[in-house]
Formats: sequence, structure tokens, C-alpha cells
Amino acid sequence: MRQSSIIDIISPVMVGPSSSHTAGAVRLGLLARNMYNGMPSSVTFRLYNSYAKTGKGHGTDKGLLAGFLGLSVDDVRIRNVFDLDIAKEFEYKFEYVEDFNRHPNAVDIIIKGIPNLMISGDSIGAGEVVINRIDEFSVNVNGKFNTLLLVYKDIPGMISKVTSKISVNIASLYCDRYAKGEDASMCIALDGELSDDVIKEIKNLPSTYIVRYIKKLES
Repeated sequence: MRQSSIIDIISPVMVGPSSSHTAGAVRLGLLARNMYNGMPSSVTFRLYNSYAKTGKGHGTDKGLLAGFLGLSVDDVRIRNVFDLDIAKEFEYKFEYVEDFNRHPNAVDIIIKGIPNLMISGDSIGAGEVVINRIDEFSVNVNGKFNTLLLVYKDIPGMISKVTSKISVNIASLYCDRYAKGEDASMCIALDGELSDDVIKEIKNLPSTYIVRYIKKLES
């Protein structure tokens, strides 16, 4: 197992002045990109509290957009991301909100396209992040594990139907639903990789709306 160094503890290798506001923002954008897995028509980044107050100075706006465009935390293009050609492929804007019910470094990434999706997350320090909500569903995705995400109609036996197709070790399993028999979500963190064939089998299960396989983020 790789041991953490003092450099890892202080801050990840990154472009920008702040691990929470810059590196964390990039990772939130990357996770949202991987969850959406398509080309949007527009994206709204809604920043809360500390993110809203100091985000521009710390490059949070650049980090969020750069991550959603697929740039890594150490990509020097983050500094000029607004000028990149890839930043002109869809419309985007930033909103700034104060809401003390939310984490100090919280963001909603509101994606318009096919489908429409809102992805909410927090930057929790030292570049660590968590996606905690997709639309109205509670989830738990931190980028440390390969993760299988499903949104589906709640039917009996759905969890066993999905997990029976997975041959690698399951690190954690998190489920949420509106109500019995209504829409539900499932978030499975994995110690290993899933093959394309397994993902295809899961996508073909009845009553599934969204199936995403989200690769873990690089350290």
C-alpha cells in the first residue's frame, strides 16, 4: 500500500492557490463530468458560502469548469481555461449564493441536455471532495473508488440483481429512494474494475434509467 507523504497531507499536486477551492473544485467538476457522460447544452455552477465569497480569487470558477472539461488538477491550462476552445463547446455561467444550511465549500452543478441533471457536492479540505446528491437522491461518491451509479424504479430484488453481476469486492453500497415503488438510486464503490460486458448487462436490467461507471480519480 502506498504511504502518504507530508506533501500529500499538506496539499495535492495542483495548479492554483488553494487545495479546497482549486484542486477540490477540479475534482468536483471531473466527477460531475463522469457522472453526466455526455455533451451538455449548458452548465450552471452554483457556488455557496466560502466558495461564493472567495471562489474567484482562489480560482474555484476556473477549477470547476476545467474539471468538467476533463482537465486534471495539475494541468497548467486551468489558469486560462475560459480562453480554451473546448470551453466554447457549451454555454456556462456561475451563480453565487449564501446558504448556511450548506457546506462552506458547496456547489450545485446544474446540467441542461439529455438528460437534465443536478449534481451537488462539497470540497471538504486538502483536495478531498464528495458528491452527495444527484437530483433529489442522496449519494456518496468521493472519487477514491471505481463507482457504479444507478437511478432506477424501486422494484423487489433490484439490489441483488445488480450485485450478483459484480465479481469484484464491494467497498460500500449506498441506496436512496423517494418512496417504496418510486424512483431510487444505488451507489456501489468497488475495489476493482468492472468490464464493459458487466456494465452492459447492468444497463440492460429492467427499470433502470441511468447507469454510470465512474472511474476513481487520480491522486
